[in-house]
Amino acid sequence: MRRFGRLTIALLLSFGAALAPFSEAVADSRIKAAIIVDANTNNVLYSSSADVLRSPASLTKIMTLYVLFAYMRAGKLTPNTELKVTAHAAAQAPTKLGLKPGSTIKVDDAIKALVTKSANDAAAVIAENLAGTEENFGRVMTQTARNLGMKNTTFRNASGLPNDEQLTTARDMAILAMHIMRDYPEYYGVFKTQYFTYKGRKYRNHNRLLFGYRGTDGIKTGYTRASGFNLTASVQRGDKHLVGVVLGGRTGAQRDAALRALLDANWSKATSGKPKATNFIASLLGPAPPPPPSRKPVFALASATPAPSAVMPVPAIEQGDASGPGDNVRAASLSPNRPAPRDANPSRFAGNYHVQVGAFTSESDAQNRLGMVRQRAPNLLSGHIPFTASFTKGSTEWYRARFAGFSKTDAQSTCDALKRLRLECIAMAAE
Repeated sequence: MRRFGRLTIALLLSFGAALAPFSEAVADSRIKAAIIVDANTNNVLYSSSADVLRSPASLTKIMTLYVLFAYMRAGKLTPNTELKVTAHAAAQAPTKLGLKPGSTIKVDDAIKALVTKSANDAAAVIAENLAGTEENFGRVMTQTARNLGMKNTTFRNASGLPNDEQLTTARDMAILAMHIMRDYPEYYGVFKTQYFTYKGRKYRNHNRLLFGYRGTDGIKTGYTRASGFNLTASVQRGDKHLVGVVLGGRTGAQRDAALRALLDANWSKATSGKPKATNFIASLLGPAPPPPPSRKPVFALASATPAPSAVMPVPAIEQGDASGPGDNVRAASLSPNRPAPRDANPSRFAGNYHVQVGAFTSESDAQNRLGMVRQRAPNLLSGHIPFTASFTKGSTEWYRARFAGFSKTDAQSTCDALKRLRLECIAMAAE
């Protein structure tokens, strides 16, 4: 049902594009793009230039937190985990907390710094602690976006600081907002934090709707010179719930006024009741296509040299491969729709070894293999995050299916246990 609900969100929001053509001009000259969604039904109530590519600015941090929440639910981090601050993170442009290289910041403080202050240094700290480098984290963010149905979004950094290749749409931001609310209800409440105090200094949330628009419970503002003023907001009144996104406002005040006006105009169209997965759009699409034929997995040799450890050894740290340099590392299942169970001792999952369960010429086949293996051996792989790593051999691109976070001994024993279940695998050092 969770997977179906995820698909439904993407399908319904995509269907909304038919209600508002790509060429439609934005009715409100104060903004460049907008969308209003009924969160109870997933219906698009208003859409204007919702598929035009725009810079997300600090709306990027919603995805940064989405990925972080996945690690927290998997038991990799707790609110009190100390994250190390590198020189790269400390050097980020404002707005920021002014973190110093070599210092640490708790996960809980980093989260609230993103939500209220929109601190770019805290965003980079999260990225580097989870993925080794911010570039790697951008890959994880982008693949997670694809998994959620955000087909037009690309991330290159964790903060939203200017990058010509970092692009999104109003529709994709609405999809992300609805997912983070539904997929992580235990963490989503942080987005309504109005004030945050850190080292004696008090910060006010940039989202002004939290202070003056009734029913607002989040979620995020954004601004760069290139993007203009952006805002994604969630508002609940009684049993009605709207999610709105506006991009490219001329000023913060005009952006806020434009979104308030759009929300006001659509309350009468909103449906009363609790959110539910509807299937009438799916029925219009006809039966689902048959799955692609399975391919026999091909197994690569293990690297002889382990990679140096990072603060949090996770899939995206991996660089290169024994079969060729420049592997593109992709998280296959960071979405909480199939979360790894919690564990009383998360440190047992730390390690620089992987268990590879196959290599395929199709990424979907690699991801299907990961899902099948985890379904067959849930206890063996609990808490070990699956991912795919691509490499090119000749003119063919291959995708390795792997689970991360093992010690050398645990990787070998896990692989031995998988083989007893007739699941082929190989234990190998992270490159």
